[in-house]
Amino acid sequence: MFFSSFKKKTVRELRKNQCLTARELAEKVKVDTAKIIKIDNMKLKEVPEPLQSAITPVLRGDHIDKIPWL
Repeated sequence: MFFSSFKKKTVRELRKNQCLTARELAEKVKVDTAKIIKIDNMKLKEVPEPLQSAITPVLRGDHIDKIPWL
């Protein structure tokens, strides 16, 4: 249920929910910033597959779970 509504949101909306700029998201998934800006207004389910599978964990917040806390 959560993931169906997750994929209906735009990349920009999901990116802003994680407090990321386009440049920061591009650095995390190791793509050019222009690609992120190009897909910013697309819904996540409309993003081409190799890029979608790369940005989905970051937009979900999975990268935050890997932070080593002292």
